Amino acid sequence: MHNLIPIPTTYIARDGEFILQNDAQIFVSPATEETLRVAHFLANALRPATGFALPVRAHTAPESRGNLALVLTEDARMGAEEYALDISPDAIVLRAAKPAGLFYGIQTLRQLFPPALEQQSAQNETWSVPAAEIRDAPRYAWRGTMLDVARHFFKVDVVKQYVDLIAFYKINRLHLHLTDDQGWRIEIKSWDRLATVGGSTGVDGKNPGFYTQEEYRELVAYAAERYITIVPEIDMPAHTNAALASYAELNCGDVARELYTGTEVGFCSLCVNKKITYQFLDDVIRELAALTPGEYLHIGGDEAHSTDKEQYLRFIERVEPIVKKYGKRMIGWEEIAQAEISADTIVQPWFSNHGVRAVQNGSQTIMSPAKKIYLDMQYHNASPLGLNWAAYIEAHDAYDWDPATCTEGISEENILGVEAPLWTETITTLSDIEYMTFPRVTALAEIGWSPQAQRDWESYRARVAAHGTRWQIMGINFYRSPQIDWA
Repeated sequence: MHNLIPIPTTYIARDGEFILQNDAQIFVSPATEETLRVAHFLANALRPATGFALPVRAHTAPESRGNLALVLTEDARMGAEEYALDISPDAIVLRAAKPAGLFYGIQTLRQLFPPALEQQSAQNETWSVPAAEIRDAPRYAWRGTMLDVARHFFKVDVVKQYVDLIAFYKINRLHLHLTDDQGWRIEIKSWDRLATVGGSTGVDGKNPGFYTQEEYRELVAYAAERYITIVPEIDMPAHTNAALASYAELNCGDVARELYTGTEVGFCSLCVNKKITYQFLDDVIRELAALTPGEYLHIGGDEAHSTDKEQYLRFIERVEPIVKKYGKRMIGWEEIAQAEISADTIVQPWFSNHGVRAVQNGSQTIMSPAKKIYLDMQYHNASPLGLNWAAYIEAHDAYDWDPATCTEGISEENILGVEAPLWTETITTLSDIEYMTFPRVTALAEIGWSPQAQRDWESYRARVAAHGTRWQIMGINFYRSPQIDWA
């Protein structure tokens, strides 16, 4: 178990080990389109370093010697993301009630193999896995990260690589911050200047661009194959300078704003009293909802310092029905809890106590405390990237908190899950993303998945150290925290 992040619910060690041989096969039962896709994901993860063919086969009785088996069970007691992994010297059998559970079990199995498994060419290695019985299920339904692609834009291939990295740790939500003052990053065909004008720059003029609707669909599908739901965010009524620069009529004075490349916040607002504003939002939400099969749409709502307070509240109350009209469940940063919102709307606390009002109203929360899990915060005062307005967040800080006790008035039953945002004022490359994300995203993954009683800093830091070797092989630019004894 010393290799596993997040730590599983139950791990019982057995005698011996399973050794993968070059004639091994991967059996699937039943062999549906989805279970076969998951099985091929496993095969493709194992083939490069082992050099083995690992054919995928349909089989009704797959527990045969020397092979790996993925089995969908009809056990109604198992949750959608739960899995059972039985490893003996004879075989590896992974069972789950749903394909998502099989996928998460595969991530555990990958971590049990030697780190050399991450090599992309055949290695002279004994591919052994310790015999064990593992039963595992997540603590929270929502285990997310947020990537800000608005301040600096990241192309589809970069986001796909990020998806692969977080999927390895059983993260199941990717919140994309698609719009902000510095950039509008999604094509809206009914308001095409949003992308062509609003997407033409970024912080300091770097990383301009936007996703076409076809590219966005491609990214959504890629994430879905890894059981990650894309959650799009269109921030409003503040953080809207890119939109206000694209269309004059969205401004109260009917004069388009200049494009913005700085990093200040809260200085602009949609004109919330204009009819055209709500037609604009209806069109944007309609198109984005049609592109997004997931059930969520995030409307931001934070830092609306330039919007009159009463007008802000009425604005949020007018937007919520638009989101619902297009079949989505609304999410917003904690400030939206000041408005009269329905209990079905999800609130994301990040810095204040507005979330308490939300739970009193019956809403669920996604916990993202800036002082604990904002991935854009510097590790220390000499960190080359990031900001420090909330805190310096070292590895221990990112791990040592419990969502159910970090905010008075918000308890376990009020929490849908956890999310680690990465704002990108100082982030321009995948290497930058990796540096700010690793190792802290593994803390978030364990907080979101593992039972609180199972979590322990000393155990975790030893397991993270073991993953450092794997990250080196994978070419991840991770932060070597002095709090961890790296191999």
